[in-house]
Amino acid sequence: MKHLILLVWFFLTHEAQSLHIIAGDFSQLQGLAVPAADTLEDVPPANINTYEIRHKRSEDGGEDKEEELTDDHFIIQSYKVKSIITSRFAETVFSTKVRNREVTAQNVEFNLRIPTGAYITNFTMTVNDITFVGSVMEKSFARRLYADARTQGKAAGIIRTYGREMEHFKADVNVPGGSKISFELHCQELLQRRLGFYEQIIILQPGNLVKQFQVDVYIFEPQGITYLEAPHRLGSQFDGLMHLTKGENKAHLTFRPTLDQQRKCPSCPDTAIDGSIVVKYDVKRILNGGALQVSDGYFVHFIAPDNLPPLLKNIIFVIDVSGSMWGIKMKQTVEAMATILDDLGPQDQFTIIVFNHIVRCWTEHLVTGTPAQIKEAKKYIENIKPSGGTNINEAILSAIHILTQADSHGVLNPRSVSFIIMVSDGDPTVGEIKLSAIQKNVRTHMQNDFSLFCIGIGYDVDYDFLERIALENRGGARRIQANVNASSQLMDFYEEVATPLLRKIKVLYGGENVTDVTKSTFDKYFSGSEIIIAGRLTNKDPSILQSLVSASSANSEVGFQVESPTDELDKILAKHQYVLPCFTKQLWAYLTIRQLLAKRAMAPTAMQKRNITSRILNLALVHHFVTPVTSMLVESEETGQKLLADSPRDTREGCCAGPPHIGTKTHPKTPPKTPPKYIFATVLPQTAVGDTEMKVVHSVDNDPHFIIHLPKCKQDICFNIDTEPGKILNLVSDPIKGIVVNGQIISGKKAKNTKLNTYFGTIGIRFTNLSLSFDISTEKIRLKDGNHKTLLQWSENAVLTHSSYVVSVRKNSNVTITVGEDVVFLILLHRVWKNHPTNVDFLGFYTPPTNMFSTSVHGLIGQFAREPEVHVYNMRPGSDPNKPQATMEVKGHKITVTRGLQKDYRTGTVSGTNVQCWFIHNGGKGFIDGHFKDYLVPHLYSFLERP
Repeated sequence: MKHLILLVWFFLTHEAQSLHIIAGDFSQLQGLAVPAADTLEDVPPANINTYEIRHKRSEDGGEDKEEELTDDHFIIQSYKVKSIITSRFAETVFSTKVRNREVTAQNVEFNLRIPTGAYITNFTMTVNDITFVGSVMEKSFARRLYADARTQGKAAGIIRTYGREMEHFKADVNVPGGSKISFELHCQELLQRRLGFYEQIIILQPGNLVKQFQVDVYIFEPQGITYLEAPHRLGSQFDGLMHLTKGENKAHLTFRPTLDQQRKCPSCPDTAIDGSIVVKYDVKRILNGGALQVSDGYFVHFIAPDNLPPLLKNIIFVIDVSGSMWGIKMKQTVEAMATILDDLGPQDQFTIIVFNHIVRCWTEHLVTGTPAQIKEAKKYIENIKPSGGTNINEAILSAIHILTQADSHGVLNPRSVSFIIMVSDGDPTVGEIKLSAIQKNVRTHMQNDFSLFCIGIGYDVDYDFLERIALENRGGARRIQANVNASSQLMDFYEEVATPLLRKIKVLYGGENVTDVTKSTFDKYFSGSEIIIAGRLTNKDPSILQSLVSASSANSEVGFQVESPTDELDKILAKHQYVLPCFTKQLWAYLTIRQLLAKRAMAPTAMQKRNITSRILNLALVHHFVTPVTSMLVESEETGQKLLADSPRDTREGCCAGPPHIGTKTHPKTPPKTPPKYIFATVLPQTAVGDTEMKVVHSVDNDPHFIIHLPKCKQDICFNIDTEPGKILNLVSDPIKGIVVNGQIISGKKAKNTKLNTYFGTIGIRFTNLSLSFDISTEKIRLKDGNHKTLLQWSENAVLTHSSYVVSVRKNSNVTITVGEDVVFLILLHRVWKNHPTNVDFLGFYTPPTNMFSTSVHGLIGQFAREPEVHVYNMRPGSDPNKPQATMEVKGHKITVTRGLQKDYRTGTVSGTNVQCWFIHNGGKGFIDGHFKDYLVPHLYSFLERP
């Protein structure tokens, strides 16, 4: 079944997460219930068919008709993006209309991405004249309503969230023959000023030709617009098609390519639109005290002074040089540091700390940024050789100690600013590794005049921790993508904090009619950024709102007074069509919620966290924001069908994530007397194994080879097991939780290169506490729940949902088993050519390290639920120049290991993806406990007997 991908990327910030919706068959709205979306893989298909659209008016002058025959099922009638920006507050609306030209129902898929800082405020969908409208509710209440509808067979789907980079909204809908579907999503966000301008990036990837393609961006800034540009990254074919008009305080960008202009070539059926439009602008700033804007009983205060001398800086760069930084990460960090060091002036002071399991200081005191010192610092950075673990606690405390000593000895200029910039790509693995303890240590030793900024490289790093510890110490955090222009990302972050202009900023508002003011004291203000404060007025009668801004500059204490009439802006807004008349109200609520979420993350007690959560909930419900404490229930009054929109989920939960628990969670110790109640469906769209979420896992596949991912030290360790066909190896054995996973060995048809390859032909999984077991072979999937048996076939898609577990089968691809919220397993099926001379069908087993086993878990994979300490050193050439060797210390052993490649087959059971790992020879000897023969068990459901 073909899929149609419509993708828009509203990229206003550097980080984002994902929001996901799967909708069911709307041609039979009272019929089959579709399983939770996160039982499905969520990456869009890799191959997207494009189609030709032809123009022809109908006899009554209505809809356009196709002029040329095509094999595609759908016509995209319109694809529109409209963004209205009023005083930095943006509302973006994505809408599209599609028609199914076939007489039978077809599957259509919509895909769009929004930034993590944007809150969804509205979602509507109309299928076959049935409209679904979204309403924001408290999260648990919305889930209960959804669960109730689901038990009645009326729940059509579930919205889930994935990832940190983008919020991913996906609608997969079965559209009746000849019918239309329209889809509209609204989101709101406050644009942040960085490096002297505001930026909105709209990524356009429709995937197909579109009859009505339209992008409009409307900007209204009461202060006036000083700088505006709108470059595009769509290719020279679209030069001249982007129209930009600018007045004194408003601007309009429009992009409306015709059908012919969209084509890759004059006769091509494919679209050439695949890129982005960028809108950059800044506003006039007359007063250093900022601009006060009052409307609809709310006010917002924008403060961004310039023409001030920069403050002197005292900076300590703290750089992670653990083994995981080896290679391109370290190379790009060195490149960035060379540029950053050149920015320092002779009156600035700095030093460098590098850390792995040991903390080393370039100098144990601050030095001035003279050319000679800069040159020596660059040499020091260039000679770093990454290795070892990660001692974050001692590294930060050492930096604090240097600043504290400098302060006590009078080395720091009283009008200078002092901050620590830490760059790391991993979690602590050496010294103090408890995050709460590190957070407390830093908070205890940090002086009130110091700030901590954290840069997290990649996605294995605990960014939430870095953000908490930075915000708690008057700084900020930024995640940058590893290996993707990391050096320029590092330099961009540094440039944002490179020029401090003010410190100890405090803003006061006069009169008794001001209430509910957002954060109004700030530690530092950096050139190119902006301070934003919002509040409410208790008295809406026309009057003057006054504010007083006080701060410390490089030379003196400064004060700025600003005032604004409370009725003037409303009159101005009323004269314009493309503005957001209630922007101050929504901006105030948006900013308040964002600040409360940050405060909640740092709340020291559960009671305080609950109180903050209650405030967030009330605001989100009133202002219709989908936040981490609210969900959007999307429903049709006509049919009772419901869909559930949840807020983003943490990607660190590992791969193969299963659905949330819905309904009563039971763990029967005796077989149920009545058949289990299932929601069963076989309507899943066919997708590839590559759709499985790509996250870290422990796995065993192919010969069989094992890949063990060690999150703390960020290493992958591999080993092979060679044993006789028919033998059964224990993979996971947890007697306390009653979970066992075993694999039975089969062999190839005959030896290849004198070696007879062996594989897993059957995987047995048993949950004794649930009286539940699975027998998964290359032929069938057998499930036994108490006395009730179910047989599933590899030849068809299927989902089996029970109150305690979900089983999802991808046709001839994989099966995912999710039990409660604690355990998820993925089994891949490898099919080979029936008459292959040597190979046979076999299975692969994958499990995320986040599965919640007990402390008694063991087995070839289970033992690594508790990560061992691993130290790799003395890297040296091996017999193969492409496979270096090293010495590994683990579990009291010193063993020789080889750097090589193994295959992760989740991206495709044929070629897979190469994984760099340290290979343990002799069947994992020294890395696994004992000998691999110790893991042989007599039966498919036998627990491991340990001495």
